[in-house]
Amino acid sequence: MEIRGAAVLPARREDIELTTDDGLTLVGELALPAEKEPAATLVTLHPLPTHGGFMDSHIIRKAAARLPALADLAVLRFNTRGTTSPRGTSDGEFGDGISERSDVAAAMRFVADRALPAPWIVGWSFGTELALKYGREHQIAGTILLSPPLHRASSDEVAAWAGTQTPLVVIVPEFDDYLRPAEARERFASVPEAQLIAVDGGKHLWVGEKQTTRVLDEIVRAVNPSALPLPTEWHDA
Repeated sequence: MEIRGAAVLPARREDIELTTDDGLTLVGELALPAEKEPAATLVTLHPLPTHGGFMDSHIIRKAAARLPALADLAVLRFNTRGTTSPRGTSDGEFGDGISERSDVAAAMRFVADRALPAPWIVGWSFGTELALKYGREHQIAGTILLSPPLHRASSDEVAAWAGTQTPLVVIVPEFDDYLRPAEARERFASVPEAQLIAVDGGKHLWVGEKQTTRVLDEIVRAVNPSALPLPTEWHDA
């Protein structure tokens, strides 16, 4: 089977619920490698829910569908407060990136309770704002930002990542709608340790198998590089 599009590879998948410190229940899914323990964990934060972002936004859905099998990664995805997907609707209402602080904390408590290894926060668009604002509050192995718009994360919140010794990987598409590579280099200059990856031909929504593959490759390169190169075909046993 060629791995592309809606391909879903074998994994142990579990519908989960997260409980926030303000009493909300958030719905989500944990995907684990089918036959071994994960090498690391992706805690994914989806794009803006008021513009269609949710736990099934395609890069996050495809990471959960492919990376447990291809890269031995656990993938946690969930709907932030007030967000709906086929999995269900999380309690609460959109908090413009402020009350979602509790959503990030709930996800990280789940990771700790399950003793999931080496958690990396992977934020996409709005999810990068949550990662930048609140990721430093938790024990994480690193952070990956996909298409960061830097609308809600202040310059001070970005600069606070300097000197943390926590890897910060910033993946910026050439034709992003909000922040393109040249400006991103300026905006992240306050964090000299940040690794900025400019993707030629990339766009904010990473549509198409070529862009999807590039993003998943870069995630794995940061989190579990020994799994590269990722296979392009899956052979059932």
